[in-house]
Formats: sequence, C-alpha cells, structure tokens
Amino acid sequence: MREDILEYLRREVYERCRQPENRFGMGCYDHIETVVKNGMALAERYGADREVVAIAAWLHDIASVTDYSLYELHHEHGARMAGELLENLGYDREKIPLVQACIRNHRGSVQVGKSSMEEICVADADAISHFDNVPGLFYLAYVQKGMGIAEGKAFVRGKLKRSFDKLSLKSRGFYGEKYRQVMELLG
Repeated sequence: MREDILEYLRREVYERCRQPENRFGMGCYDHIETVVKNGMALAERYGADREVVAIAAWLHDIASVTDYSLYELHHEHGARMAGELLENLGYDREKIPLVQACIRNHRGSVQVGKSSMEEICVADADAISHFDNVPGLFYLAYVQKGMGIAEGKAFVRGKLKRSFDKLSLKSRGFYGEKYRQVMELLG
C-alpha cells in the first residue's frame, strides 16, 4: 500500500474542499472520508485491491470539488484528473487505468456496468455513504434547498432509498440491516 500517495491525496482533497470555490463545503470532505472507510471495508470483504479502492475513493469527487462546472460529468473529468495526478506522483502505470475505471463508474445515476470488484467497492461505498451522513442530507434539504419539515423528510427518505437501490446485490445484503434501521428511525 502506497501510504505516501494516500496521505498526499488525503491532504490534497482536504485542501481542495477548503477552497471557497468548492460549493459543497467541508461536508464533501466528510463524504469522501466515509467513502474511503466504506470502500476499504468492502475491499477487505470482497477481496478487491485495497490500494486501488482507497486511491479511487479519495479521488472519486475530485472534479466537482475542484470546479463545480464539471459536476454533471465529474466522473469523466475526475478520471482524467486522477490519471494526471497519479502519473505526476509516479504511481504504478498499470494501476492508473483501474483507478480511473472506478472513478468513471462510481455514479449510481449513470448506469454503467461495473467490470471489477474495485469498481463495485467504490460505487457501493459512495452510495452507502449517505447512511453515515443523514444529518448532512437534512442540512441539504432544510438549509440549502429550503424545504419544509415533511418535504425535507420525504427528500431524505427518497435519497436513501435511491442510494440503497444503487448498491450491488452483494452489498445490499451486507448493508440491509443498516438501511432498515435508518429508514425505521426516519418513520
């Protein structure tokens, strides 16, 4: 595991999240950290390359954090940016395309087949991260979107349901109890 690269990426993502032009604020850094944590747990569980998953998880939202105008295609721009960054860091040239595929295919809203366990780990970790940050979803609903109580609650429930539905069948089994508990808590 290239701890030097992982630490560099952690710091780089943190600094980009702190910039005033990052429209997502520091909540995005919390999201990315959670994706890394969940991605590593899934990689361990599924026998995926932990280093590829960790690097892709740190970089999966790099484009949208860096430049909001890239948000709609942040998975494509992020894959390109990751390739350039990793090449400059001297990362293994054979693994860069694997990291890029994870980033390119992490979005649940873009229906693309996942061809590796690493891609599944990153995409599933991204989807399940919402369950680790329910307060952030309420902040999005009530503060950023200005929703009322009932509308905000429905928004959060809908987001969580869509996130769970995006998980691979394997991860649905692994996270099913967490999903049931959160949804029950939300009533």
